[in-house]
Amino acid sequence: MTDSHTSAAAARHRRVTTPLGQYLLAADGEALTGIWRKGQSRSPGPERLGAEAPEDDPLLREAEAQLLDYLAGQRSDFDLPLAPRGTEFQRAVWDLLRAIPRGDTTTYGSIARELGRPRAAQAVGAAVGSNPLSIVVPCHRVVGADGTPTGYAGGIGTKLALLRLEGAASRDTMGG
Repeated sequence: MTDSHTSAAAARHRRVTTPLGQYLLAADGEALTGIWRKGQSRSPGPERLGAEAPEDDPLLREAEAQLLDYLAGQRSDFDLPLAPRGTEFQRAVWDLLRAIPRGDTTTYGSIARELGRPRAAQAVGAAVGSNPLSIVVPCHRVVGADGTPTGYAGGIGTKLALLRLEGAASRDTMGG
């Protein structure tokens, strides 16, 4: 995952309806820069989204197809060029999120320890919360120290649905 992007095409976006609600996919150049659930906290402003993409935009069309396949259980990971905007620390956290296997979860404290900063669990939480590439960079796989699902910018119901889809949520965690 890099932080650079090319100028082959300007910033642009597309709205996608999924089984989990409407999502906004954004790209700049040849890389995906964001996936946000409609109404989620920390949604980007119009200056970051650019214009509505044409229907035949190859990158956003592929991102939409992969997202829908993932949510339908027909894909287990993503193969998209990514260029999230963030600090060096945030990008380090997001890289670790991408390493969490499907069906597994980890904690904020575990990520902080993996970064060599065992007291930085809150900073990790802030970086996880500002992840611009929800689902593709699986911040939903991070749970509280006691294993319970904690805050999620797209809503706790969405987080639980994603964990169920991946087989990571237990009946106890989900109140069932």
